[in-house]
Amino acid sequence: MRHPTATKVLVIGYVWPEPRSSAASGHIMQILDTFLGQGWDITFSSPAGPGEQRADLVALGIREVPIELNNSSFDAFIHTLAPDIVLFDQFMMEEQFGWRVEKHCPGALRVLETSDLQSLRHARHQRLKERLKHDEASEDFSDLFAPALGEEFQRMADTDLAKREIAALYRCDLNLMVSEVEIELLVEHFKLPRNLLHWCPLMLDLPSGPPVPFSDRAHFLSIGNFRHAPNWDAVLWMKNAIWPLIRQQLPGSQLHLYGAYTPPKAAALHNPAQGFHIMNWAEDALQVMSAARICLAPLRFGAGIKGKLIDAMLCGTPNVTTPVGAEAMHGGMPWPGSIAQSAEDIARAAVQLYSDQARWTQAQEAGLALLESRYQQQVHGPALIDSINACRADLGQRRRDNFTGSMLRHHQHKSTQYMSQWIEEKNRNG
Repeated sequence: MRHPTATKVLVIGYVWPEPRSSAASGHIMQILDTFLGQGWDITFSSPAGPGEQRADLVALGIREVPIELNNSSFDAFIHTLAPDIVLFDQFMMEEQFGWRVEKHCPGALRVLETSDLQSLRHARHQRLKERLKHDEASEDFSDLFAPALGEEFQRMADTDLAKREIAALYRCDLNLMVSEVEIELLVEHFKLPRNLLHWCPLMLDLPSGPPVPFSDRAHFLSIGNFRHAPNWDAVLWMKNAIWPLIRQQLPGSQLHLYGAYTPPKAAALHNPAQGFHIMNWAEDALQVMSAARICLAPLRFGAGIKGKLIDAMLCGTPNVTTPVGAEAMHGGMPWPGSIAQSAEDIARAAVQLYSDQARWTQAQEAGLALLESRYQQQVHGPALIDSINACRADLGQRRRDNFTGSMLRHHQHKSTQYMSQWIEEKNRNG
């Protein structure tokens, strides 16, 4: 039974969480678990339809309340709920519902869970497309993997997506960031006040037993939601450039690719004769990861930190990735595998790790040490609660100090309000 005086939290999700399909949903579930540990009264709402692998939030003691875009029914709902904290999952939910939250619950703390900077991911995707258009034959992407943050800022600053996303960060009282690199980009180049940003990476319980040893594992594995553009690009790069090089050196090797929402274009790549197996969705991602000897994650663009690589570390599975894949994940500690920048170097590193038990075991140990150093729930969970409580205790002064956010709320929320009301009226009148 919920305590009548418990802190009330409303989470507005872009989708209903599917922790077995995406790292973003996994992170939301870790945050919800942290809130539940405080005895907080949680309601989760989303305008999205239910996904195939959605989590059963009700079983955890969380209310599920569907909501609609551009519909004043949300106003009555949130006025009655009267939450103390509203967490927006992705900035588009703040755009849609932020003005309604502020109008009906002005005293509620507004928190944004970013998952990653979408405008950074988009800018990197565009840079890759330009590169492939002008130099389709090259398989060395070292120039794409090493831009200074100032260069990233230059590519992002003029885009509509960055302006929308950064404005949403300013409008919120606290923003949860999984990547320290993105925090540096926002503070040093977009000039966000550092106290608006809280580092909250994936929050994990460390594995209790020993990992599966080298001798009991076989095959290469790649995993990731096929709907996520960086994952799909990595699949194509493996198919066309990386995997043929690995097969030349290890002729009998197999690559098993798992992912949620397998589209026909991915299923069409299935080729057992080449050892290239499209396996669809994994019922238990950690089980298949624990059976693999190497995790391949050749990401040519992206942002945030990578859940698949965290899963690999949890399972004691060394990985081979790119600088984009490893970004903000190891804080200078030894990487649990290899980081490479070209198809040839990725293939070479993968074969070496697959074949060298001593090197493989060293990488496995590095992964477990990295988890212990940077990703423990018992460290980041309490830090998140402390940050939220500090914001709530000084909310008025924080909002006065964040005049840019107040100004953006004034102008953007008015325009969003009128647009939303126009759409609602249009829908009502057919």
